[in-house]
Amino acid sequence: MSLWGQLNLMDPASPIQTEMLLFHDHAIVLLLGIFSFVAVLGMSLLYNKYSCRTLLEAQQLETVWTIIPAFLLIWLALPSLRLLYLLDEESSSGVVLKATGHQWYWSYEVPAASIESFDSYMVPSSDLEQGDYRLLEVDNRASVPYDINTTVIATSADVLHAWTLPSMGVKMDAVPGRLNSMGMLIELPGVYYGQCSEICGANHSFMPIVVEAVDIKDYLA
Repeated sequence: MSLWGQLNLMDPASPIQTEMLLFHDHAIVLLLGIFSFVAVLGMSLLYNKYSCRTLLEAQQLETVWTIIPAFLLIWLALPSLRLLYLLDEESSSGVVLKATGHQWYWSYEVPAASIESFDSYMVPSSDLEQGDYRLLEVDNRASVPYDINTTVIATSADVLHAWTLPSMGVKMDAVPGRLNSMGMLIELPGVYYGQCSEICGANHSFMPIVVEAVDIKDYLA
């Protein structure tokens, strides 16, 4: 099992999610460095016996502890801004998957392929087959081609929902009367699971999302 699997995080299957995990590691290095420095400094202050009653100011020290945090913030902000830019960028693609949230299931359609809307309900625990995931499996999976840019459009027919697929780095609100879109590039074939990430009612936790990435030939067939 990979490191992310051991930490209960899904392995990335898209460039965006890979960038998110790299930025997470980047931020953790900074946080651990600050925590270690403050801990060592605090312990040294507790145990040293130095004291001075005449020291009123230390302009050089104040200058240093103002400039260094500013550089650390820039070191954190630059990759963050880059990641925000990548999230907003959408490549032109002929593959469009439209997801409509309902209480409490999802409906999908592919306008370009003239695929009629179909509903995707969670499979009850009593109907699960060997190897299926409880509370995550659905009766109708949404299919998209892998290694091809796909635009996902999300909206809602009733209340606020959120179409979320962690392995793809996709999380967007489904708002009634509004169309939100995000680009998605799945690099590996497989079945990817997600859940609605908006508290949308009593059965909020029972409207999973399952996307199956297939070869373009199988997708067109």
